[in-house]
Amino acid sequence: MEWIEALRGSTVGLDTGPLIYYIEENPDFLHKIKPFFEAADRNEFQIVTSFVTLLEVLVLPLREGRLELAREYREILLRSHALTAIPLDEGIAELAAGLRARHNLRTPDAIQVATAIRSGATWFLTNDSDFENLPDISVLVLKKLP
Repeated sequence: MEWIEALRGSTVGLDTGPLIYYIEENPDFLHKIKPFFEAADRNEFQIVTSFVTLLEVLVLPLREGRLELAREYREILLRSHALTAIPLDEGIAELAAGLRARHNLRTPDAIQVATAIRSGATWFLTNDSDFENLPDISVLVLKKLP
């Protein structure tokens, strides 16, 4: 896929949705997201995400008692060589506040983007069109990718 090739050698910020699609094998998006994670596993690029992702992905599995799915999410977010989960710090919080103020993002979304930017990401993969016109990072909206 051409869009994945464009990511080579870069750092890519990751929103929560695409990770859920991958782990839970969403039939609408798996054909796009699986090659993305396979390329990252081959060290073609690095993926970063915020600990907000851990919070968001664990809610439903814990609520439904799906402990194996929760374990799988923890494993990929906390132990993967291709993906790094970044804790919230003062710099990310301040950048997120600025993004919220200027672009009217929800707090979790602002933290996700701020984490990517502060981690040196040049790309941000999401399925949320609200992110499309953000400065300082190129946004890839999964549903709009070939």
